[in-house]
Amino acid sequence: MATKRYIVEVEKAEPEREGKPSAGPAYRSLFAKDGFPQPVEGMETCWDVFRMSVERCPENRMLGRREVVNGKPGGYIWMTYKQVYDVVMRLGNSIRSCGVSQGGRCGIYGANCTEWIMSMEACNAHGIYCVPLYDTLGMQRFANMWADISLGAGAVEFIICHAEVSIAFVEEKKIAEVLKTCPKSTEFLKTLVSFGKVAPEQKEEAEKFGLAIYSWDEFLTLGDNQQFDLPVTKKDGISTIMYTSGTTGDPKGVLISHESIITLIAGVKQLLSSVNEQLDFKDVYLSYLPLAHIFDRVIEELFISIGASIGFWRGVKQGLGGNVRLILSGAAPLATHVEAFLRVVACCHVVQGYGLTETCAGTFVSLPNEPSMLGTVGPPVPNVDVRLESVPEMGYDALSNVPRGEICVKGNTLFSGYYKREDLTKEVMDDGWFHTGDIGEWQPNGSLKIIDRKKNIFKLSQGEYVAVENLENIYGLVSAIDSRWAEENGESGDFTSLCENPKAKAYILGELTKIAKEKKLKGFEVIKAVHLDPLPFDMERDLLTPTYKKKRPQLLKYYQGIIDGLYKSPK
Repeated sequence: MATKRYIVEVEKAEPEREGKPSAGPAYRSLFAKDGFPQPVEGMETCWDVFRMSVERCPENRMLGRREVVNGKPGGYIWMTYKQVYDVVMRLGNSIRSCGVSQGGRCGIYGANCTEWIMSMEACNAHGIYCVPLYDTLGMQRFANMWADISLGAGAVEFIICHAEVSIAFVEEKKIAEVLKTCPKSTEFLKTLVSFGKVAPEQKEEAEKFGLAIYSWDEFLTLGDNQQFDLPVTKKDGISTIMYTSGTTGDPKGVLISHESIITLIAGVKQLLSSVNEQLDFKDVYLSYLPLAHIFDRVIEELFISIGASIGFWRGVKQGLGGNVRLILSGAAPLATHVEAFLRVVACCHVVQGYGLTETCAGTFVSLPNEPSMLGTVGPPVPNVDVRLESVPEMGYDALSNVPRGEICVKGNTLFSGYYKREDLTKEVMDDGWFHTGDIGEWQPNGSLKIIDRKKNIFKLSQGEYVAVENLENIYGLVSAIDSRWAEENGESGDFTSLCENPKAKAYILGELTKIAKEKKLKGFEVIKAVHLDPLPFDMERDLLTPTYKKKRPQLLKYYQGIIDGLYKSPK
């Protein structure tokens, strides 16, 4: 039986010419073969998403938080759409009374909660750019881009200063972190609002720097005697500036328009409808991933658009209770055995997605009840065109029988550019195509498999190219050393001393060599020496991004001395 193909060709392949690599055909989702789905009439901005749901279903539950009783989490307490709307309107008046108007920048810093969403909606109402703040971008990367910021100042200060944030809503326990950014941040930051209370000493410290600081309840009353008209916001206007941690270079402020988010919502609804799935107002989204990342932001916008509910996770492990309908995995490829396991034990659909901040999250999503898509990220969502571009230096050919190449995306979900970095925008955009830097492989059914990363290529002194992620996947097949290895081999000592043990190193090197031979790796791809570090890579040493991707330049710098020693050691 012929394999069903979930993509249709919309543009022909392009041969190599004038120094540009060849590119395969452009495809789009089978579910968009007659054209991309259109947003709901009248829904042009993120404010329209919320406003229209308030008008349509004011008494629906919207935002829920866990009640804490005697230090233990209890049931959820819910606010309706109308209740949230009333608070949002008061917040908006208070923000405007502080002198912040359309086009201004508002920071939001803290764990996902009702106050986070209400602050965001107040920004949407008044055409103010929402700028999520978070503190794990990595310290050592700010000096190049913002020379006046000290290396220890941190990501929060960097974002406030680079985005020129004038007002910020902050989780109560994060206030101290923001105050540490003073006085440099107060060149731009003038108002600070707590999600909860403000300690007297914090008020005193803020006043030293001319920074107005309010508790949540205080701020709500600030604009009660004033009324501000909502400005007209265009669909191509900016909704949010999201800073990406990235694995190389400086943090980038990704400009996301209202149109990008609205377009994605329409595409996801079309996709669900095409596979006989539908969300409705009875559904509840458990918000777990940080709202500082685009993935969670767009999923919450989707649920708001249908008048559904959003509950905020508080790290309490609870049984799924048979109510979970869908588990969606993103950010990094899900191991095939993990995906298969979840499908069996969770009794619900488990799908993988792929996207970037620059593509407004979702670009590919695997389809439920399609076993052939196990281990892939599925076909494109029905609002983008996708093609692969050949990468000759890595041996990837987009025109071969098994098309492989850099994933390129075109469509209205794409970002509007990097804030204050037009040069970087030009590097990744070419004739409307966004170059992701990821390497994909088309499958016969039209799904895509992520197989490599274009940027992670090393050129050796003899001129050979090494694709490190491919090698990591191969060497990752080596079984972990059993916890009884030391005992069974007559070795003693703590974990740190065992990592220095020559026998342990020799054993691991032998296992790596064995798998290299099995996979027929080339001589220059075979590992010749190892260093065992008792500490795993972490964000504290700036070795990982917040989504646990390796920062290779930082890793090289951190381990440079050890690497040099390995080259000098006798073989």
